[in-house]
Amino acid sequence: MSLRGTKIFPCERCGKCCRRVGEVFFARHLARPDGVCKFLDEETNLCTIYETRPIFCRVDEFYEKNLSHEMSREEFYRINKELCKKFRAESPR
Repeated sequence: MSLRGTKIFPCERCGKCCRRVGEVFFARHLARPDGVCKFLDEETNLCTIYETRPIFCRVDEFYEKNLSHEMSREEFYRINKELCKKFRAESPR
């Protein structure tokens, strides 16, 4: 899948990254004791605070504010998509 020219991260809304938020040091406050984000609706895999979610969860805004001077958007998306693929392969939920 080519991400060249994409301006919005193509999230598949699988919820895999939300189920691992407890593994991220600066996002642990968002996690329940099992590591799953406390704002994830596990029935739909959707965020219950989507419009007000933290910048950590806003892929494009996070990139613009924190990483745009270090790497291209295409590279950032590629890295994120690789992690998505890895998370989906590791977890049956």
